[in-house]
Amino acid sequence: MESAPTPTAPSPRQDQSRQDRLATVLAGLYGAAGVGLMAAGSHTAGGSFAATAGQMLLFHAPAVLAAILARRAGLLHARLGRIAVAVLLGGVAVFAADLALRGFGHARLFPMAAPAGGSLTILGWLLLAASAALPRRDP
Repeated sequence: MESAPTPTAPSPRQDQSRQDRLATVLAGLYGAAGVGLMAAGSHTAGGSFAATAGQMLLFHAPAVLAAILARRAGLLHARLGRIAVAVLLGGVAVFAADLALRGFGHARLFPMAAPAGGSLTILGWLLLAASAALPRRDP
């Protein structure tokens, strides 16, 4: 009688590929949401808050894609580069969500959400710079 195959843990390369794929999907969604929010902001539905949220999403979507490519090309420290991308994605999401909610007349995401998201975004950029300054290390 044959035994069931034993599941194996994903290799570091497979795990890295999944993380890159998720970040790429999120960058695409950020780009699409950014265009939508900028359009809404220009038609006064969401006003300047929506436009600013859209700009933040649109500025950071290609930056995330570039960071993924730079890490894969060996220009960034592998682990710190992945952390930088995650922090950028999280910070921009919190910042843009808070502004978009306010732009459409809803309550804030949570108290101090925009400053927290902005601070995380700045931290993500600093981590990205640090990951470029450190020697590359494979996961």
